[in-house]
Amino acid sequence: MKLLLTSGGVTNPSIRDALIELLGKPIAESNALCIPTAQWGHPMCGPASARGFVVGAPPWHTMVGLGWKSVGLLELTALPSIGQERWVPWVREADVLLVDGGDATYLCHWMRESGLADLLPSLTETVWVGVSAGSMVMTPRIGTDFVEWRSAPNDKTLGMVDFSIFPHLDHPMMPGNTLADAERWAADIAGPAFAMDDETALKVVDGVVEVVSEGHWKRFTSGVAGA
Repeated sequence: MKLLLTSGGVTNPSIRDALIELLGKPIAESNALCIPTAQWGHPMCGPASARGFVVGAPPWHTMVGLGWKSVGLLELTALPSIGQERWVPWVREADVLLVDGGDATYLCHWMRESGLADLLPSLTETVWVGVSAGSMVMTPRIGTDFVEWRSAPNDKTLGMVDFSIFPHLDHPMMPGNTLADAERWAADIAGPAFAMDDETALKVVDGVVEVVSEGHWKRFTSGVAGA
């Protein structure tokens, strides 16, 4: 699977170009499935924000509202009740999965419960575009500060990449997301990690990580800031 792990979505031309490169064709020729599931696990999200993401309305237009050939909805909480013979073909036929933010531990739980997590390694040409928790779910840990789902057993997630992500760095509406906060978070993670703002994304193909940014970011190695 090809990964485009973003903090705020496809927010600038550099990230958009990276997405098109991963797709191997124009956005207008690509079929997408959007996954809003993470929202249900976060207390700041709900029906209005989930609808906004699904329809691509501002300020959620940086994912679904990019001009896809088609966009379908994949709600992970429904999948265990309908059987893999129905939903697996939908996923395999999609060029890209657009995965919204919310709570990454809740998203991780339903990726496992639904069977989507087990399917991912076979989707070698599919692009995963995550925003916030939709990116963090691919990491080994998110840090306890980002766990909002009360039933989460811990802060562990899928571990499909070997680094963690601190999103929304210096966001004006998130006073607890300063670089100093990220440094404290990274010390607790004690492993490879990135702090990044909403103008930054991480492109991952075959384990190779490329930073795509028109904003600012910081890399941490075992909790220590790097270049």
